[in-house]
Amino acid sequence: MRAKIEVFLKKGVLDPQGETIKRALHTLGYKSIKDVRQGKVFYIELDGDNPEGVLEEIARRVLSNPVIEDFKWEIEK
Repeated sequence: MRAKIEVFLKKGVLDPQGETIKRALHTLGYKSIKDVRQGKVFYIELDGDNPEGVLEEIARRVLSNPVIEDFKWEIEK
């Protein structure tokens, strides 16, 4: 089974990489871009029972910093 976990900064946390990308896009002429937020995506192959519990634990304990980041996960079909 394959799962996808997305990790992204919480609203209100400054995103310097996103701001840099936004400025670069404006420089290239994409003036309609209002905001850019960057994040991380992880694809995980796993076996076994209770994949939901394992994914939640991995996302919370290993892949994200719960102080400044949120995450979401989904099992791909």
